[in-house]
Amino acid sequence: MISIPILVTTLVYTAIGLVIFIGGFWLWDKISPVDMWGEICREKNVALAIFTGSIAISVAMIIAAAIHG
Repeated sequence: MISIPILVTTLVYTAIGLVIFIGGFWLWDKISPVDMWGEICREKNVALAIFTGSIAISVAMIIAAAIHG
């Protein structure tokens, strides 16, 4: 059975990771020269969608490594 301190710690690290992920992804969106969501949704730019997904995975892996130690 999972103890309460372990559950709370897991939830705190999850919240911290999500905040950092959203902040990093938002920052990348702001510094990129194109309207990322407009290009993906309106123009159906598959290459940009794949690139955006790879950036999201990369940021998530960096955050996971930093939290895990």
